[in-house]
Amino acid sequence: MLVNLKEILKIAEDGGFAVPAFNVYNMETVMGVMEAAEEANAPVIIQSYSRLFTNEEGYFVSPIVLAAAKKAKTPICFHLDHGAGLAEVTKALRYGASGIMIDKSALALDENIVETKKIVDMCAAVGVPVEGELGHIGSVNDASMGEYTNVEEAKRFVEETGVAALAVLVGTAHGRYKQAPVLDIQRIEDISKVTGIPLVLHGGSGVPDDQIIAAVNAGIRKINFGTDICYSFLDRVFETSRDLIAVDLFMKDAIKNVKEFALSKIKLLGAENKA
Repeated sequence: MLVNLKEILKIAEDGGFAVPAFNVYNMETVMGVMEAAEEANAPVIIQSYSRLFTNEEGYFVSPIVLAAAKKAKTPICFHLDHGAGLAEVTKALRYGASGIMIDKSALALDENIVETKKIVDMCAAVGVPVEGELGHIGSVNDASMGEYTNVEEAKRFVEETGVAALAVLVGTAHGRYKQAPVLDIQRIEDISKVTGIPLVLHGGSGVPDDQIIAAVNAGIRKINFGTDICYSFLDRVFETSRDLIAVDLFMKDAIKNVKEFALSKIKLLGAENKA
């Protein structure tokens, strides 16, 4: 069943776990995630990166996600990840997204608040909750990491924007880590206490299991997995025999690999049997 971002995060808050958010790019990655959610009886967020809505992929992927959510017995949120601006947000809403992220974290605090609130107000008109970001979560390839999310600034940001969830910079980055990150668990706990809303951890791929568990216990309620979804899919594609010409047969093992990866994260985050 399709639910919105606030509804699925309330399930996580009430149950004391985190909902895994898996980035999907095609029918096969959607199928792998959905099979995992059904088998584990877990709520999941299926999200697509902003670039897919800047380009044309989002137009084709969105109906697949919505069809999967309609068929599912578990709660599913269809979410825009790192929405770049008004155009991408508008497309995602028109294509049926039930959660929106707007990422203006590269701006100064005051500008971030203003631009984020514009999107929150627009999405509120159609009943879609919004995730914001404070503390720019960059790439593992960046020369240096930005300043971690400030606790008092987070409180102000949430109060003035009305976001339903907040992505915070506490030691993670996007991509495959060369060295395992060390998360600032105390900062997560402090931000959670002063904001009172679900917090989001981006760059979940490759974070050690013990730190994931500690982050969830500190108040993280949504954790994003993008890079490792891609690897789980592509690694199996590259291993599959080219003697399999029929694409549907060729993709069977890749779907299974995505499913196995998604299942492992569902269990790690405590989402199994929480639907």
